[in-house]
Amino acid sequence: MQYQLGEMNGTVVAGGIGQGKGITQLFFPTGLYFDSSSNSLVIANWGGSNIIRWILGADHWILIAGTINGDTGSTSSLLNGPYNMVFDPMGNLYVADTGNHRIQLFIAGQKNATTIAGSTGDEGSTQGLLNNPYSLALDNQLNLYVADTFNNRIQRFSRY
Repeated sequence: MQYQLGEMNGTVVAGGIGQGKGITQLFFPTGLYFDSSSNSLVIANWGGSNIIRWILGADHWILIAGTINGDTGSTSSLLNGPYNMVFDPMGNLYVADTGNHRIQLFIAGQKNATTIAGSTGDEGSTQGLLNNPYSLALDNQLNLYVADTFNNRIQRFSRY
């Protein structure tokens, strides 16, 4: 929804056609980033297991990561319930791949990622493992901070 300053009613700018995995729908969107260079919203589409771009004014989204039909998985190109994401200054995408208990790094323009934190499918509480990572942030040195939600902690991973 977009709200004009002082207005009580908003305008739908993405989705709004009911829950679904089609390119005109959203399915439990959880993370949101505004990309001013493309005048678009980048959305962690949790139920669709993908990261998508919705250009403001468009009637559909464009796939950034995951699959267009919402398939879940644990390979380098699939996601399982991504909850949030962040970009670094080079345009690389970091995804909290919540259902796979990992953080995936997609180099700008690439569809295959590298696991840089956690271990695919292995939840745990030891250092280096994650249990349902929900959110993440980068500092100015590109150190990664992860909300390791079910372990009730924030983990820091030094830039690799």
